[in-house]
Amino acid sequence: MLAFGLFTLGGALTVVAAAWALRGRLFATFAGILMAVQGAIAVAMFPAFEALWPLYAYLQLTVHLHFMSLARARMRPLWWRALVSVPGLFFAAGTLLSIFWASPVAMGLDTYGTELIPFVIAAFGVLQSLHTREEVVDVTLDGVRVDGLRRYPKGGAGGDRPLRIVQITDPHLGPLMSVERLQRICRRAVERDPDLILLTGDFMTMESQADPQILEDGLAPLAAAPGKVFACFGNHDHEAPHIVRRALAAHGITLLVDEEAVAETPIGPVQIVGADFHFRRRAEHLRALSERFPRRPDHLRVVLLHDPGAFKHVPEGDGDLVLAGHTHGGQLGLVSLGLPWTFVSGFTSIPDHGLWARGEDRLYVHRGTGVYGFPLRIGVPGEQSLLQVHRP
Repeated sequence: MLAFGLFTLGGALTVVAAAWALRGRLFATFAGILMAVQGAIAVAMFPAFEALWPLYAYLQLTVHLHFMSLARARMRPLWWRALVSVPGLFFAAGTLLSIFWASPVAMGLDTYGTELIPFVIAAFGVLQSLHTREEVVDVTLDGVRVDGLRRYPKGGAGGDRPLRIVQITDPHLGPLMSVERLQRICRRAVERDPDLILLTGDFMTMESQADPQILEDGLAPLAAAPGKVFACFGNHDHEAPHIVRRALAAHGITLLVDEEAVAETPIGPVQIVGADFHFRRRAEHLRALSERFPRRPDHLRVVLLHDPGAFKHVPEGDGDLVLAGHTHGGQLGLVSLGLPWTFVSGFTSIPDHGLWARGEDRLYVHRGTGVYGFPLRIGVPGEQSLLQVHRP
């Protein structure tokens, strides 16, 4: 255990030194705190896995190598992601989830095999982070007035042809979202022949910001749907807005940053308003956007709003359908079991996934395509939905 502790301490110090030298004090501070907490738990848990010490040491090494590589963040080849990044993110998540087992294990108490639970959860999180579920979701804009903000039942309606929308949000191109995987998702979006493909932000991670060509390549299949693809910014897109703008423009994708566009569709004209991401003064921002681009008569109005927490600030009656992402569906929850509860809905008032209503406005929160950071998408699968929007 002493040798493993020294090994972990040496690796953590190396990560912090590389972060300080190559990225500066802020990232070094983040890396130092993370390595200290994760390393302390890993050392405390070591006695429970001593029989597997070569594997345990290898996984701890991958944690150090992955976070050290972020000091020079860039997209890595498949072999690096398979042997370093994914195992490192898995083990970091598993050890952090082991915080309630660390003290009993370090004191030599019998945990009766339960020390495996956090690593099983982390492994499940990796699998769900690498998979997205195809769905067809019927949304009815029934005009029923709802008091307050609450989850609203989905469901189709007969009659005229619905508006068909594919939404892509939060792909977070990086270790868990390769260029090839994003291309497959975009290609499938085009193959479903929707009326509109709407992108609601957060395209990249630190790794994919190093080369502007990466996002451009990932979104390339969307060029096959000219005039149908519109996008807004998410919060992470403000880290490298020039890269996002270049990639979208390269494929004829219309970026709406506090702007509007009108798309002609088989159900008639659709007014699309793209809201920029704002963390502060959101009510003032959305009120000004509504005044700048008022509702067009006889147009269905769709608002692209990355953060669903801002939906409550949209002026009432301003969005027939508001599309958001950002929450990754709540990320931890019981959606895989058919239940709506998630960590986000359980502990905050932010809409987490699915259809919500306030007044006559409707909000659809997409569960996201990828994840950022630890692969803790647990019980909340990623989403590749076709929305069928019905108007009675």
